Amino acid sequence: MGRHKVTGEDHGTRCSTRGRGRGRTVALATILVVAVVAGTGIAVRGGLIPLGGSCADDAIRLKVSASPDIAPALRAAADYAKEHEVTSDGNCLDVRVASEDSSKVAERVKAGKDPGFHAWVPDASMWVDQANSGGNSARVSPTGAVASTPVAVGMTEKAAKKLGWPKKTYSWAELAAAGSQGDALRLGSADPARSATGLLALTEVAGQAGKAEGGSAQVAAAAKILAERTVDSDTQLLDTLARDDSGAESGNPKRNDALILTEQRAYTRNKESDRELDLFYPEGGSPALDYPYVVPDNTELSTEQSRAAVRFMTFLNESHGQRLLRADGFRPEGGEADAEVAEAAGARAPQPYTSPTAEPPSAKALQETRGMWTITVQSARLLVVVDSSPSMAELVPGRGQSRMDVTKASLLQALAQFTSADDIGLWEFSTRLDGDRDYRELVPTDRLGARKGEGVTQRDKLTAAFGALQPQTGGATGLYDTTLAAYQQASKGYAADKFNAVVLLTDGTNEDPGSLTRGALLTKLRDLADPAHPLPLVAIAVGPEAAGDDVKAIGSATGGSGFKVDDPAQIHEVINNAIVEAGSKQQH
Repeated sequence: MGRHKVTGEDHGTRCSTRGRGRGRTVALATILVVAVVAGTGIAVRGGLIPLGGSCADDAIRLKVSASPDIAPALRAAADYAKEHEVTSDGNCLDVRVASEDSSKVAERVKAGKDPGFHAWVPDASMWVDQANSGGNSARVSPTGAVASTPVAVGMTEKAAKKLGWPKKTYSWAELAAAGSQGDALRLGSADPARSATGLLALTEVAGQAGKAEGGSAQVAAAAKILAERTVDSDTQLLDTLARDDSGAESGNPKRNDALILTEQRAYTRNKESDRELDLFYPEGGSPALDYPYVVPDNTELSTEQSRAAVRFMTFLNESHGQRLLRADGFRPEGGEADAEVAEAAGARAPQPYTSPTAEPPSAKALQETRGMWTITVQSARLLVVVDSSPSMAELVPGRGQSRMDVTKASLLQALAQFTSADDIGLWEFSTRLDGDRDYRELVPTDRLGARKGEGVTQRDKLTAAFGALQPQTGGATGLYDTTLAAYQQASKGYAADKFNAVVLLTDGTNEDPGSLTRGALLTKLRDLADPAHPLPLVAIAVGPEAAGDDVKAIGSATGGSGFKVDDPAQIHEVINNAIVEAGSKQQH
């Protein structure tokens, strides 16, 4: 039986009918080939990719690393290309596709190791940025893209009907909130530190909820709850879904009834399972995975390999390649919805599955979300230091409560967000609370879940200690000596596997005439701060008399931050904002 040889001539004919998205891909591919040709002095008559030719010569072998979701479709395309004698420079393509998590490949490339591929298809462009962040020059370069798929929320039939699917629609923030209400909706995700799907969804949640008052605290709380239901990778996520609606499954706290996943993964899952997922497409558009086609720096490849790598990309964007990708549930590069594919994935009108995908989040937004995730879900070790000077007895305007009472309530609210694996301790300070010392340890820093007696945990002790805080009847604000002592204590107890910080709350300026000067304090803090063991000091000035400049300088000296709030009720939100900011800094 004869074979149909697919050459560059076929490619040239088909590309003329494609839209602007395809045109950009081909244009980028052409630029790369021009660069290869110019660098090697090779001139090819009749086109940059040689036309026609025989497969009698040795085939050009390519190693392609691909995200696990798209790897099967690329293998099918590679088999088709080999069977139908798709050629580059007159030689057939022999493409071997390896399935690898995009995050792992990005870390390998970032570390300067042998990439191990001639072309790479991660699931999102963010991995290309991460791979190139390890040095002064780019290690890999995207030459186009081959597919796309939107991120959505898939649910079991029972859970979807409970939320009003398909008629009722939700924003990303509303879906996250639904998954944060105890066991009302057990929402699972792949780890946003390793999954583009998880990170893009969380970035959308942060962007929407963060605009509302108290939104940052809500996002951090949602992240904490989501962290309890994450798995390492997207490939493991579907295994966490409840298998049926039986009491054993629906009541199993380890089973999810909703997942953050892509349309494509829902499509393949529904093809393979009798229990189909229903998809919610959030209002405002869904972020999308964009599957860039990436090659190493040209010095890593021979001329033939570079041209063959580009040839395989152009084949993927031709009709044969696109048909194979569609058969696995992918949308084309431009993101246009395919009604048949979407419905097979679980879409139903009026869910907005045909809406344009959301604009890609900025690199800064992704970085901030990754930082927030890392810090809020990582176990923390915090030393909380609270001003108990007499001025904390003053009333908060419009509340009828003292600064101390409102501060205690806000601290208790913040405490509720931490898990039993977090370490927290408590000091108070004024002047001469313990002999000549301006500070006093109330609860030593320990794990919140640690047992401190029959039926009593560290959390219980802290809750009681927060509630018992009272303004002193005498004394003043011993800010500088206390700050240094607290930072020294936290440095000694540093836990390498946790997010370490000192949280300092004061409503005044330093009033201890025999203490360190501000300049001496800042010098000592800078000397103690160790970038290899980050210990940010989060200093919060409460009330109109508090010195905002003091807390900002103190925070900055340690890589932390300083905030000034007029109402102690804002402390809870400020602590969460400070954690997000600290996380973002530590990611850079």
